Amino acid sequence: MKKVAIFGNAGGGKSTLAKQLAEATSLPLYSLDKIKYRAGGGEVPHAEYLNIHSGLLSQEEWIIDGFGCVSSAWERFSVADTLIFIDLPLLTHGTWVTKRLLKGLFVNPEGWPDNSPILKGTLNSYRVLWLCHRKLTPVYRQLVSDSMKSKKVHHLRSPRAIREFLNDIRSE
Repeated sequence: MKKVAIFGNAGGGKSTLAKQLAEATSLPLYSLDKIKYRAGGGEVPHAEYLNIHSGLLSQEEWIIDGFGCVSSAWERFSVADTLIFIDLPLLTHGTWVTKRLLKGLFVNPEGWPDNSPILKGTLNSYRVLWLCHRKLTPVYRQLVSDSMKSKKVHHLRSPRAIREFLNDIRSE
């Protein structure tokens, strides 16, 4: 496990898992939300984001969590040796988005740029939930199925599966 892509729907705990995985493996962690957005929530110009992302992919080791954009996501999935797909029930994703909102009133959410507008980000997450569930989740499921012979694939379908995955990594 040297190049790890963590992905899934909004509010699934990708950034939290990525942080814990980085701590357990000592792999460098890159959160796409912190690359795609500046402190305060302003978006980085698209060409600049793509350039930074491309530079990350050329490194020997990384954990990258998040989506970014369609082209960078598929490029990342292709280069990664390990895919971690968080595929929780839609209700769980929605509940965790709400939990992140409430917690975000007091502390910056994991993986978010400093001083990001929590309400705006949360409303965007709610908007993305159903869209991702309908459009991207089936494609992600096919990706992990197709990649099982060529990559390490972890298809995490429950909070318990996430905890067990981390416990297994920590015990290695």
